[in-house]
Amino acid sequence: MRQASRPLAATLIALLTSASLVTASPLMALGTPPASAALEQEDMSNRENVDPSTSGQVDRSTGEHVDTSTVAGDPFYCGERKLGTWFYCERPKPKTSDPSASASAASPSYRQQLNKIGARLEELKAKAILEPTSDNIIAYVRYQREQLDRASTFADVWERAIWQHADLDYTLQRPVSTLGKTAWLAQRKTDRKAVIASLSERYGLFFFYSTSCAACEVFSPIVRSLSDKYHLSVLPVSMDGGPTPAFPRYVVNQGQYEKMGLEGGQVPALVLFDTYLKKPIPIGYGIMAEDEVLQRIFYLTSVKPGSDF
Repeated sequence: MRQASRPLAATLIALLTSASLVTASPLMALGTPPASAALEQEDMSNRENVDPSTSGQVDRSTGEHVDTSTVAGDPFYCGERKLGTWFYCERPKPKTSDPSASASAASPSYRQQLNKIGARLEELKAKAILEPTSDNIIAYVRYQREQLDRASTFADVWERAIWQHADLDYTLQRPVSTLGKTAWLAQRKTDRKAVIASLSERYGLFFFYSTSCAACEVFSPIVRSLSDKYHLSVLPVSMDGGPTPAFPRYVVNQGQYEKMGLEGGQVPALVLFDTYLKKPIPIGYGIMAEDEVLQRIFYLTSVKPGSDF
């Protein structure tokens, strides 16, 4: 039995020795690293040109410059190979903040501040009325006094600024002091006389009346006086075909009333007619004093709208 077992053991030893020789490759015998180690070394060699600390690299395959400052993750896969989203290479863009929006959010506008002051004042007033304790009333009065002081300062600065800027001082156009107003009115009367004196050279009057109108009987002599005093041509127009004592010669209305820009059939009515521009200028309806008629004519022909107010 011992002799038989010896050949069997020798056979097993020979098989083990041949298996180890088959498994060991010539590369291993020469000291060459295995395939997995070679691939890892190749991968690392591809990364030689990618430095995460720098913002620019060179793609070995294309020779192009690769900017890795805008990518996240691995510089080789994301910067050089540009594999994109699937390797989480995109770096999130920082949110841009609007300076004006942040400024407005930080500090309210003047309009908002003023509204806040008004709301605060109303709240204190309501609280003092509904709960009239000494503390509530004092708080309201103190806050109101602060706003009165603010308003007084505003009025004072306003007045000082107006004094120093002639284009903003309306009292130069329409004085409010007694002395200035007297001088202004005297100059205005002089100007009005000059306008009225030359009125007949350019303007005429249309006087619309009716024999059944009591106001027309009162107003007719006034219109006649204006005509005689200032040499104004007056054309009396009867709405019902009847005469008037102040104007024996007249015409009957045949559409002149509407052509002069009047409406409603209201009488008496007075219209100034510009013979240069062929344009009617309605003066007014009803009874008017002589001075009022002259004042309206002066305003309508010589005063710019808004300059006296």
